[in-house]
Amino acid sequence: MRTAHASRHVHLGDFTVRPRMLAITGLALVVGGAGALAALALLRLIGLVTNLVFYQRVDTSLIAPGAVHHPWWLVLGAPVVGGLVIGVMARYGSEKIRGHGMPEAIEAILTGGSRVQPKVAVLKPVSAAISIGTGGPFGAEGPIIMTGGAIGSILAQLLHLTANERKTLLVSGAAAGMAATFNSPLAAVLLAVELLLFEWRPRSFVPVVAAVAVATVCRGYLLGTAPVFPVDATGLHLTPTLDGLAVVVGLTGGALAVAATWLVYRAEDAFGRLPFHWMWWPAIGGLVIGLGGLIEPRALGVGYDVIDQLLTGRATLGLIVGILTVKTLIWSLSLGSGTSGGVLAPVFMIGGALGAWEGMLFPHAIPGFWGILGLAAVVRGVMRSPLTGVVFTLELTHAWGMLLPLVVAATAAYALSALVLKRSVLTEKIARRGLHLTREYSTDPLETFFAREVMLPLTQDEPLTEHDDVTPERLRALSGPDDALLPVVDTLDGTLVGVTTLRRLTGVVSPHTAPSTVREATVPCELVVHQDQTLRQVAYGFAETGLTSAPVIDPATHRPIGVITLRHLLHARLHDLTEEHHRERVLPRQADAERTPAATPTGAEAA
Repeated sequence: MRTAHASRHVHLGDFTVRPRMLAITGLALVVGGAGALAALALLRLIGLVTNLVFYQRVDTSLIAPGAVHHPWWLVLGAPVVGGLVIGVMARYGSEKIRGHGMPEAIEAILTGGSRVQPKVAVLKPVSAAISIGTGGPFGAEGPIIMTGGAIGSILAQLLHLTANERKTLLVSGAAAGMAATFNSPLAAVLLAVELLLFEWRPRSFVPVVAAVAVATVCRGYLLGTAPVFPVDATGLHLTPTLDGLAVVVGLTGGALAVAATWLVYRAEDAFGRLPFHWMWWPAIGGLVIGLGGLIEPRALGVGYDVIDQLLTGRATLGLIVGILTVKTLIWSLSLGSGTSGGVLAPVFMIGGALGAWEGMLFPHAIPGFWGILGLAAVVRGVMRSPLTGVVFTLELTHAWGMLLPLVVAATAAYALSALVLKRSVLTEKIARRGLHLTREYSTDPLETFFAREVMLPLTQDEPLTEHDDVTPERLRALSGPDDALLPVVDTLDGTLVGVTTLRRLTGVVSPHTAPSTVREATVPCELVVHQDQTLRQVAYGFAETGLTSAPVIDPATHRPIGVITLRHLLHARLHDLTEEHHRERVLPRQADAERTPAATPTGAEAA
């Protein structure tokens, strides 16, 4: 009798990567180009709707609704009509177009096998263009991320791919759309890693970078290669005072991010208590937008021109205060209504306004210095993507000399936000749908131990040979539970031939029958573990076979050396918990060392 199935022996290395990654990368190149085209189409569509509604002309260039004076009824009524249209599209088209796009993309990855409906790829950008074009204080990046992700997912669904490969193409499209919108390739890659992929592995990282590279090159031909918000950092001289005040900007930016996030979901709770269908909620959110637009018209729309003024030091105090108050309120309250629109552009504007206001109190560095820090702080506090916030700000402005104060401000905001809020504006909606998403990445404890380190070694009475007689004396020599696994080896060479249990062996023995051999109670092994396999590989083997124990062999000799069970896998978790919570002093203090008596030297040492 020989083993029926053996576990796959995987050669260990830093990464697990296969040549199939190259095929997925080839598909990602196509997705990257499509994502860039989708980004351009959405920006043009937003410009078209804005010009039609507020300027009564056919033009696709991006322009803010408040660039000139508009009749009050238009400012008040346009967002309401836009909200009504979005409510109808969401109810009779797809509910997935509600919200700012990123939670929907994350949910598709977590629970939907990275499958996005094709109609979402059409309805999401159209609904976002209507929302923003009629005055909604949102950005294009969330819808672009959802649209680009939908393009990648649709292509993947047409092919014979795994769920992980679909996820890679979905994220490739999402990152490509973001890179093409903001000319920010590195920030797009980091956002993919920190928020969408839930892993940092070559199999997904390489295709995403390929898609982003193609999208960025296409962006150069379609929209140019200049930064979106260029800042002249010539003459910047950083001092300890500026770096110290960056902490203040970071903490205030983090506090504002916490307040805005809290307001979004308090608004969502309030809308949820309304006694009528959610289809009408975006219209009410539109009314809030319209009222805010009457107070500060520049708070409407994407507002790239306003962001540019805030980041170059050209904004007036009235504009700064108006944006800081009105934009924060109408964005938070209207987003809670479930309308369609992104979060990044509004957060840029709110953060830039906060920093510009603080810049009136702090020492001068360069025009827009404090506005840029405020932008990075609020972005990082809202999104809680540690690296993305800094790199994104640098790529938007090309103010590379501001790296250190940006890191300081953004990290202070990130720390405050993480301490105060359990969820970000991007993940709270997912949690409210009954899902849990952790944003912490660490080495799996199961990867740090081998099977040989935790297994139960065989005793001197084990293993059994297949021709052993089953006698009461032999059974008494075997210890352990009745269902414990007992390896059985070949009589001649000692290689593993199968397994049995004490219960099987005692079932063979009966007062009315003659003693039998171990062979009669032996069954083939469904799973064999090599001694140098990691516990993660063992866990995968248990999951695939449904077993809870398996023999461990020396792969060089194929002889069993022990048994591993599901309980042994907990050893790694226990070690992880110990390192997490057990506190100890490793190096003694000087006073303790002086009180410790010197060790008596051995004879050899004395000599």
